[in-house]
Amino acid sequence: MRIAMIGQKGIPATYGGIERHVEEIATRLVKRGHEVTVFSRIYYSRYPGPYQGVRNLRLPSIRTKHLDAISHCAFSTIYSMLDRHDVVHFHALGPSVFSSLPRLARSRTVVTVHGLDWQRGKWGRFATWFLRYCEKPAVHFPDKTIVVSRTLQDYFRERHHAETVMIPNGTNPGTMRPPNRIKRWGLDKRRYVLWVGRLVPEKGCHYLIEAFRKTKTDAHLVMAGGSSFSDSYVESLERLRGDDERIQMIGYVYGDVLEELWSNAYLVVQPSILEGLSISLIEALSYGRCVLASDIPENLEVVEDSAVTFKSRDIQDLRSKLQLCLDHPEMVEATASRCRELAESKYSWPRLVEATEQVYKDALAGR
Repeated sequence: MRIAMIGQKGIPATYGGIERHVEEIATRLVKRGHEVTVFSRIYYSRYPGPYQGVRNLRLPSIRTKHLDAISHCAFSTIYSMLDRHDVVHFHALGPSVFSSLPRLARSRTVVTVHGLDWQRGKWGRFATWFLRYCEKPAVHFPDKTIVVSRTLQDYFRERHHAETVMIPNGTNPGTMRPPNRIKRWGLDKRRYVLWVGRLVPEKGCHYLIEAFRKTKTDAHLVMAGGSSFSDSYVESLERLRGDDERIQMIGYVYGDVLEELWSNAYLVVQPSILEGLSISLIEALSYGRCVLASDIPENLEVVEDSAVTFKSRDIQDLRSKLQLCLDHPEMVEATASRCRELAESKYSWPRLVEATEQVYKDALAGR
């Protein structure tokens, strides 16, 4: 099949869960004999030419908070129609508004909903309305709609009376690395609690910082992430951190450095108040880390009964569970073992790519 993917920032993935998702699926589809084009934004993907067999087509966008994604998707959709593909796969709610157009060029279309983007705190009134409106195109415009969690599947069934295909995010077995490059932050000599992601309000970082400041420990909290059109929120986190030298905000990290952070963390915390299905959370499981996660349905769906959880948005409960984990390393070790076993059994990328390929075949066959 000739397959195009639209909506992601690009490949190779640096930051962003959708970007990691697309890279993992696209490269594996190529190995299964398909021709895959990923449309990338010029500022995000600086990689010229094919990437691991994937055609990386870099197109411009209007790089503002509200026009970046929609403009790039428009350019990409037009190009995909001229270039002719068997399947055009759109990722996220906003891009789904274009998912009927490639059908005019006799392509089949698929949309993957990674989360209810209109709930994210960074959007204003109009953007929130538009993204919420895009729920209908996401299930009515394409030939097939994929969601990444049972929670989303139930939502679309109840709210829009629409059936979707559930294919979760996946992970690779964690590559364990000794603490070499993270020595720059002194992390080879001390215990640290790790958070990884985009610094945006729905990730709940403000709850984590406030709770951690109230713990009694010499361990550090490492915040590995940066702004995503959320500079004012990042500044508020810096103020909240204050003079607590235990809290280190190190920005986005990738590749070997990120693998070292995962490999050597004592505990990984996921305080999100909104998720689709968190790739960072699944990666923490794959590295065999003990996970402390908020009890939102999407997180509970990932960790099942293998992790430690706390009441979402409850700073006191988060502080209490942090202190419990910091004071009981034997409990942390036992929980980490359960997390690793869960990742190995449930979140295999090869199995999930096979399921995605089957959705394409069903769309082409008119099923």
